Amino acid sequence: MANVAQLAANALTEGEGIFRLAPTWVPRSFLQPGRRLKLHPNDYYALGMDRGGIDERWFGSTTEAANENRNEDEGLSYCVFNGERFLLRDAVEELKGEVIGDDIWNTYQRWPVYSKFFDNMGPIPHHMHQNAEQAAKVGQEGKPESYYFPPQMNQIGNNFPYTFMGLEPGTTKQDVIDCLDRWNEGDNGIIDLSKAYRLKPGTGWLIPPCVLHAPGSLVTYEPQWGSDVFGMYQSLVEGRMVPRSLLTKDFPEEYHNDNAYMVEALDWEKNVDPNFKDSNYLEPIVSEEGDGWVDKWIVYGKVDGKQVFTAKELTLQPGAKCTIKDGGAYGWITVQGSGSIGKLKLQSPVMIRFGEMTEDEVFVTAKAANEGVTFENTGTEPLVGLRYFGPDAQPNAPENGAWRK
Repeated sequence: MANVAQLAANALTEGEGIFRLAPTWVPRSFLQPGRRLKLHPNDYYALGMDRGGIDERWFGSTTEAANENRNEDEGLSYCVFNGERFLLRDAVEELKGEVIGDDIWNTYQRWPVYSKFFDNMGPIPHHMHQNAEQAAKVGQEGKPESYYFPPQMNQIGNNFPYTFMGLEPGTTKQDVIDCLDRWNEGDNGIIDLSKAYRLKPGTGWLIPPCVLHAPGSLVTYEPQWGSDVFGMYQSLVEGRMVPRSLLTKDFPEEYHNDNAYMVEALDWEKNVDPNFKDSNYLEPIVSEEGDGWVDKWIVYGKVDGKQVFTAKELTLQPGAKCTIKDGGAYGWITVQGSGSIGKLKLQSPVMIRFGEMTEDEVFVTAKAANEGVTFENTGTEPLVGLRYFGPDAQPNAPENGAWRK
């Protein structure tokens, strides 16, 4: 990968510590696209009907999508420089701490997080993501995740802008085992045991591993751990059958017929938390602001006592300019307007053809983030971007529940 090392170094020199990234599109065979990702209407099935519709765009990703029949590089972000493309994952492997910071490289030997836009027409099955210990049994990593619902992407809420989360207090483990026993009888009734929360643009949620959730139909910006493990606990959604293999795929094979094991895998205390919203809900908190600009925390707090990721939303009014210093490397996506980040142009597109390049996404190295990056709005509407960070990058981020103060 000597060529990658040189290309990446040259790109960082030219971009003053910032990579330009190409769009990364991911289909899901068992879901229906919400068609708000700015893809051309003809391109939502660009990978073929057998692969399913494109309902996700991944940002700053060095994590592979765990899809059946997938392309070799599915889910991986590409850097683009002077007409040549190379994987962000390869750039990180070559340049290590120069890209993601020494602390993250020395601890994880990779960029351990990513974010995505998740966009579906309706709800998806009630499911959980395994924790680190559970995922390790099948050679994977666990997955805490978080949500933010960008207003710019949610002019329409689609079919079901509500998310079932957790289980109603008083639910027993046997209740859930009974649901899994009914898998082949149609709707197994698991969301009868849960509560739906109305999704509100401009707010978000923190979702620990082993907590059931059935995301609704708002476009969701999702900073999360770099893993694609999950177990689906709902057998039928909007009349669409969920294969039982999607329940068992990331559990050890010897337990695939053991419904009690699947239920024991849930974090029971967190699922039946009577204060579930207070424990997990997020509203933006101003981080800093100046003349014509404001930077807000949109994802913050800890999961099981650890800061695994954080995210911010930066808004600049027309003509505004600011320099922002951050605690670590980050992936950035522009959701509105036009302007610049350092020497690179930013432009939020109206429509994207599959395979085309855009100017809305970049990856900022730890060194550049620490020294400060200058943003400028050169357009006629607000310039708005979302950026997410890796573990322990933002020691001054607010604590869980800080929005209430």
